Amino acid sequence: MNSSERGQAILQEIKTTNVPQNMLAVWYLGQASIVIKGHDHKVIAIDPYLDSVPYRNFPPPFSGQELTGVDYVCITHDHIDHLDPVTVKAMTAVSKKTKFIAPPCCEELLKTCGVADENIIQADTNHPLMESGIEIKAIPAAHETFEYDNNKQHRFVGYMIDWQGVKLYHAGDTVVYDGLVELLKEERIDLAFLPINGRDYFRNQKNIIGNMDVREAAELAVAAEMNTVIPIHYDMFAGNTEWPGRFIDYLYEHYPFQKSHVLARFERYIFVSEKAI
Repeated sequence: MNSSERGQAILQEIKTTNVPQNMLAVWYLGQASIVIKGHDHKVIAIDPYLDSVPYRNFPPPFSGQELTGVDYVCITHDHIDHLDPVTVKAMTAVSKKTKFIAPPCCEELLKTCGVADENIIQADTNHPLMESGIEIKAIPAAHETFEYDNNKQHRFVGYMIDWQGVKLYHAGDTVVYDGLVELLKEERIDLAFLPINGRDYFRNQKNIIGNMDVREAAELAVAAEMNTVIPIHYDMFAGNTEWPGRFIDYLYEHYPFQKSHVLARFERYIFVSEKAI
């Protein structure tokens, strides 16, 4: 199966997968990009990055124009591998109903990409959203520090999505900061997606802003008592990668009862919550 055929197979999976109650289907598209589908047949994309630029380590499975039927797009911040103008323009061109949830600082860029005012929802870390029975909370993220816009709204966020009996956390780009463990522990997270690419002086000198590393992500998952953790943000760009096996090795050595999973490239993963059993 060539890459084009694989891409079409994934799109067909997204379209035809029927998700039972208390489960979620997730597709990993690389970097921090995931697609999620629930029992109600709604689809959410988080940080879709589908531009086929030559500096990617691998091409996207399909274009933004082909990713149709998405109800909500959650954007964590305005860096190009999270808010990709090429992808947003393509998605907006084929669907006028898709709503984009993003920090207020992203609003002007979204409008430039053709997103209508009525389809932009501000990700306010002080006010959860209830959209079609799905609760979506924006969680502050520190990439590597907190940054704010002129109205003192967070520029970087993660998302907590309470949907169909499953609570999912996508951290966006962040380090572990004071209070994060307590915040996440209180949420009782079923499925978490955490960046593991880390940070260092030499990458900072190249304006590569970092995240938690393998050890920090593993320790966060355990301290916050997450049910299952999946590493992300390790595979897209040369010079800013990490081996996901190191994450699994660390958990196996120190916390062998912590559930985890490394997603194969473009894999469909079905999460089954304990409520489904």
